[in-house]
Amino acid sequence: MYSNESVCEQIKKVFPEIGECGIDVNVDYDEDKKAWIVDLKKDAQHLTTHLEPQDADECMAGEKCVGLAFQIQQLRENIKDV
Repeated sequence: MYSNESVCEQIKKVFPEIGECGIDVNVDYDEDKKAWIVDLKKDAQHLTTHLEPQDADECMAGEKCVGLAFQIQQLRENIKDV
């Protein structure tokens, strides 16, 4: 099992635009859902997604997090529309 901080740092490595765009990311493991909950925030915009254990393993291995990539793109689009 990974720590919240290690998953968060890996997400920032895989998606460097998070810091560049001023997007805040927070990661917590949800025992009930058996998944990582990822909160993405930029000003008033807020999106929450989750990473299944297999997706988290791939992300931690330095591969793209497909579901998370979609959410980050959606957040960026929402920010541009504001």
